[in-house]
Amino acid sequence: MDVDGVRTMTVGTIAWGVLAIALLPFLGTLEENGRTWWLWTAVAGFGLGCIGIEYCRRRRNALRMQPGRRRAGD
Repeated sequence: MDVDGVRTMTVGTIAWGVLAIALLPFLGTLEENGRTWWLWTAVAGFGLGCIGIEYCRRRRNALRMQPGRRRAGD
């Protein structure tokens, strides 16, 4: 099974983005209860996911440029 991780990273990043947007209407309540870290965790997950998507895309493209080379462990 050859999985490059792009789809997985994209789905996870979208989930974090949707969660961050869903928490925005509750920002006041989150601040009152000292739970603004929920929003910042979702924002961080989205940002790191964007970096992860780019990393996986570059890795996938690099592997495609070397079709005869196999990864370690295959």
